[in-house]
Formats: sequence, structure tokens, C-alpha cells
Amino acid sequence: MPRPSSFDSIVIGAGAAGFFAAIEAGKTGKRILLIDHSSQIGEKIRISGGGRCNFTNVNASHENYLSENPNFCRSALSQYPPEKFIELVKKHKIKFHEKKLGQLFCDDSSKEIIEMLYAEAELAGVELYNPYSVGKIHYQPDEKYRFKIDHMFESKSLIIATGGLSIPLIGASDFGYRIAKQFGLNVIEPRPALVPFVIKEEAIRNMTGTSFDSITQHKKTKFRENVLFTHKGLSGPAILQISSYWKEGEEITINLCPDLDLLKELQTLKASKDTTKKQKLKNVLKIFEYPENLNNKITRKNIFPDKFIEYLETKFDLEKTLAESSDKELEKITNSINKFSFIPDGTEGYTKAEVTRGGVDTKELDSKTMECKKVPGLFFIGEAVDVTGWLGGYNFQWAWASGYLAGHNC
Repeated sequence: MPRPSSFDSIVIGAGAAGFFAAIEAGKTGKRILLIDHSSQIGEKIRISGGGRCNFTNVNASHENYLSENPNFCRSALSQYPPEKFIELVKKHKIKFHEKKLGQLFCDDSSKEIIEMLYAEAELAGVELYNPYSVGKIHYQPDEKYRFKIDHMFESKSLIIATGGLSIPLIGASDFGYRIAKQFGLNVIEPRPALVPFVIKEEAIRNMTGTSFDSITQHKKTKFRENVLFTHKGLSGPAILQISSYWKEGEEITINLCPDLDLLKELQTLKASKDTTKKQKLKNVLKIFEYPENLNNKITRKNIFPDKFIEYLETKFDLEKTLAESSDKELEKITNSINKFSFIPDGTEGYTKAEVTRGGVDTKELDSKTMECKKVPGLFFIGEAVDVTGWLGGYNFQWAWASGYLAGHNC
């Protein structure tokens, strides 16, 4: 029987976290093997940010992450903050820009980040083995980790970076959770995050294509970003953000015109001598506008699109003039706008979810190294762990930071 291929550490999963862990481990002079089951490495990196990869966020802190232990990610983010990854990007002369809210994107293509990782892996002497799937891991205390693919492999330590369940079309699997359970580790129940909501109410789905600048709220958590009505329900950055906090049966509230106290505006108009008050309510709502910058030209755009007014007409009598409408009626109408509330019928699931919430319980891991407390030499990083970032580059920053820790401590 041939001798097994022996390494100092083996990384399973060549996504952002795994690739980076292998690179950082290789830099320490260790012999590193990086294995992935896909023939196309880094697919999630490639498709991210509309193909331009939102590779980090300059504002990343523990406050931008969800976990059963919200302080767990502090150590990783302090040891490998966004500035360090930005330095690496600059070293490879990749041009980038800040889009909004601290989000950094490649000027050209996400492929530049993938090419950078390949180049760094080569410099670090990382051996890449793909496409190969790993089955059961064999390990006895004080021994090496072993598994067989086309022949036997062994290593002193093992880093699991196989992600979560989101976007199965590009190879997502439950491998990381299965390995965790094999070694007796607790797994926080996974669920889709950063995912659109499904709403069955036809009147809402009839607003497909309508968007609003909004404040979207779940309990005490709020996000100020766009929402978009779709043929299935609701999407857009604010919805994706809030979905990570939502559980089945809970209510979501959206302020569809956060910069306008609509009730006060209508009451003032009604009490004035302005002839607008003699118009039908559906027409009065069309006078409210906001400035929009289109190709460096400022134009005015209706706050309430026609489709939304048609939706309101299914709930209220908008044929009345403003003057004929009572304050109580106006309050009901404006509440449906400033406090647009609904209970989602569900989400679009892992197919559309950008990330997976939940994963390997952080109580099982050392926050300074990402190593399992119960199983020496076994590490879990990235999306496989119960740490989920906001939309906007935070999940990539967690991948780089957790990969950095594991790479230097494996």
C-alpha cells in the first residue's frame, strides 16, 4: 500500500475563507494542501457584487455581525482588519472604489480578486487539489487527520472552510455541519439569510418593479436602504439586511417615505387655501416628489409610483377629495405608508440567500485561533461558523479574518 500524502495542514473548501487560510498557513513555511469539490474555484467570489466583488467594508466591526455570541468575531476582526486586505489588493494593483456605506468594489472584475488569491497561493507554496470530494474524516486523539480520495491523505491539522447552504447551484453543501457533528460539536440550526421575502398577497405582488428609499424595521433593528417589490414579494438591500434577523411569523414594518411626515403634510394642505385640497386623494399623493440624480442631472421623481397608489386604492377610498377626508381617514392612509407592516409568508430560501445564518456553535471554538476546544488541530472558519455579516462586504471580511487566524494557528 502506498504511503499517504502527508501535509502540515489540509484546508477543505477553496472559497474566500479557505483560500485565504491556505495562503496564510503557507506563508509560515508549512506544507499546505487546499482541496475543493468544484472544478471552478471561487465561484461565490466571482458572482458577488454584480461581478465586481464587494471584497470588504471599511466600517467592519463586531456590531455588523449576527451570532449567538456577538462578541466572538472581535478577535478576528482586530487581528485582521479591513485595512490589511486593502493593502493586499493595492499590492496587486487592483483598482477599486467605495460605492456607499463603506462598501469596496473592484473597478473592473471580481476575477481580479480570484487571480490575486491564486497568485498568493502559488507564492506561499500551497498545493491545490480539485475537483475532489472528501468523505469521512478519520482521527484518533494524538494522531493525524486522515481521509481517502484517490489515495490516502493525512495532516497534523485540518481546516474546514466549506461554507453554508446558500446558493446550491454553485456547490453549497452541508459538509461542514456533518464534520462538526461527526466530532460531537454543536451546530446552531442553519437558515437562509440576506434573502428576499415571499408575500402571497396579490395586491402587494402587483407592485412588481416599484422601489422606495425606506427605513425597514424588525423589532428594534432598522436599516435605511432601498426596498423593491417583486413578483414574489419584497427584495432590495433593506429587505436582505432585515431578513437575517427575521423568524417565521414575525412582523416587518417599513417606512416608505422616511423623510416626510405625510399626515402632517396632508393636514396642513387641507387647512390651507391651496386649491390642491379639492383634488382627489389619489392625485394629491402624486404631488409629493424627491430629487433624483440621473447621469449627473437632478430631476424630480414621484415618491409614490402609480402602482403603489393603485395598491392603496384596494385598501382605501382615494376618490374622495382631500377636503372631504377626515383626519382619522388620513391617519389610516398615512399609517399604511409610514408604517407599512406585513408578515412575510416565508423567504426565497437558500437558492436566493446570499449567506447562511447559523452553523458551528462559536462556543466550540477558540475566538483567537478558530481551533476547536474539544478537538485539537481541527478548525472551522468562514460561513461554516455561526457568524453572519450584514450585506455590503462584511461576510468577505469575516472570511479573510477567520481564515487569517486559522492559517497562523494551524
